[in-house]
Amino acid sequence: MATIAFLLNGTPQRCSVSPDTSILTLLREHLAQTGTKEGCASGDCGTCTVAIGEPTAGTQRFTSANACITPAHQLQGRHLVTVEGLSEKGHLHPAQEAMIECHGSQCGFCTPGIVMSLFTLHNDLTQRPSPLTPERLEAALGGNLCRCTGYRPIRDAALLMNDIAYQRPLWFDASQPASKSDSQTTETAEPASFFAQPTSLATLTQLRQAAPQARLVAGGTDLWLEITQRLATFDQLIDVSRVAELLTIEEALFENQTGWWIGAGMTYTQLEPLFEANFPAFAHLLHRLGSQQIRNRGTLGGNIANASPIGDTPPVLLALCAQIELASVTGKRCLALEDFFLDYKKTALAADEVISRIFVPQPVEGCQLRVWKLSKRREDDISALLGAFSYRIEQGSLRDVRIAFGGMAAIPKRAQAVETALEGCTISVEAFRAAQQALENDFQPMSDVRGSQHYRQQAAKNLLERLYISLSAPDHEVMLHAYAH
Repeated sequence: MATIAFLLNGTPQRCSVSPDTSILTLLREHLAQTGTKEGCASGDCGTCTVAIGEPTAGTQRFTSANACITPAHQLQGRHLVTVEGLSEKGHLHPAQEAMIECHGSQCGFCTPGIVMSLFTLHNDLTQRPSPLTPERLEAALGGNLCRCTGYRPIRDAALLMNDIAYQRPLWFDASQPASKSDSQTTETAEPASFFAQPTSLATLTQLRQAAPQARLVAGGTDLWLEITQRLATFDQLIDVSRVAELLTIEEALFENQTGWWIGAGMTYTQLEPLFEANFPAFAHLLHRLGSQQIRNRGTLGGNIANASPIGDTPPVLLALCAQIELASVTGKRCLALEDFFLDYKKTALAADEVISRIFVPQPVEGCQLRVWKLSKRREDDISALLGAFSYRIEQGSLRDVRIAFGGMAAIPKRAQAVETALEGCTISVEAFRAAQQALENDFQPMSDVRGSQHYRQQAAKNLLERLYISLSAPDHEVMLHAYAH
């Protein structure tokens, strides 16, 4: 059993639960806190949203998370706030009061999760005052589904809550339990069952060598679905979310290229400022990579290690010439990301290795990046197809062309025949027709529930067509949608 010490709505808690317990299970089955509901059990609906606080500059910063797929043991040394804790001495939190005032609830099942998303938004707005733009509001509530109320009154509540007088309770900034020291491990009577939460890369690699069969967990946004959807049990878990070396971004020179070493444990939310400043198209993609709750938890290293052929970030990283660093007790080795993916769900990662960092080169002058994702649902959906296009235009010709697709093969893969067809060519109908024809030499996609082979092949060709139209008529929008760019 894993022992967790944390704060729940300002009150110290100490619980012993199995390593594969979720926050939702901890709340409802162990602590009898049933305000947090279970909806989809897969991180899609937001019904189970809670807020997790970490100390920042002398105060607490709360981020939203889906309790159904967030490991309970990651609460160690943290502050968990649920809907039960928001009222203070009979006074409702502005998020609750505004929901009542604006008639934002009907059946009420989804309301606790919506209120908690509004709570984290309100906390951010009061701690770091800034305009509440429609984009920011949509990001905050994009992971909360409501079947009966409709979203207008909920949106109205979000706009109203900051005008309601509110005194922040002192317990919001209460001292948290001390975190465990490096590599604290709690074992059961069965030696084969254990949980560990290292804080250094050295200890992590030692644990990995000693227990290569143990599952690694960072954000848990994909791994925990094996528990909630497949009813799997995890007896051996190594939590990498506290490893310091995995939680940094460092600007550096690597193989004569300036760029950034990104720790594998960095979440999508933490990466947004870097990408917005240097890779706007990548930052734009993040807004379609799950909900705010998912982006607060999911990690870049986890998306790569998962090795899904339809993962969102690997095709973009391939187009950006990313390198990956793998660490073990014997040292570190680097390889191009395209050499990391071997076959479906199979990678070059050895049994005793972990992904420690990803190197993304700084874009050279004039380099442009386009990223287009196709999915059945516009938001919060898995890709059917994703194309990433990196290139320069020099004297009317395409240079340094790198194109990668997800959903077109068993692995995220570069379209090397297409790159060859376009490299050095002028932007013309003939060049792109040749590139579309070359696409058939690069890929023979599979058919599945998200799209047939024919659909994927045609859709990929259409993305090349979109690229051609974008380049030949740069002042005209090719496709209008809610997030046109």
